[in-house]
Amino acid sequence: MWPAGTESETVTCVACGARTDRELAREYDKYGNRWEREGKEFEHFCRSCHDELCHHARTELEELLVEIDAGECSRLEFLSRYVATVEDRYGPLEER
Repeated sequence: MWPAGTESETVTCVACGARTDRELAREYDKYGNRWEREGKEFEHFCRSCHDELCHHARTELEELLVEIDAGECSRLEFLSRYVATVEDRYGPLEER
């Protein structure tokens, strides 16, 4: 049963830093499966930031980012590693 009179939890949007009620936020699971909830801590987006996101599938993206140490190197090094890894796995990138 739900506790009576419980105040809404406030969360911070990971994109813009705005504080919003948890009930109004959009949940984000960086591992890609928000339905498996046990032992996870979720991040949140405010509605406007969530609406601006690309909602395409991100198959293999999180593993690739971990593999190339995203966030642990300079932006230039990250981009170099990312392009090299993607081209190695999927072939040369083409401009459209």
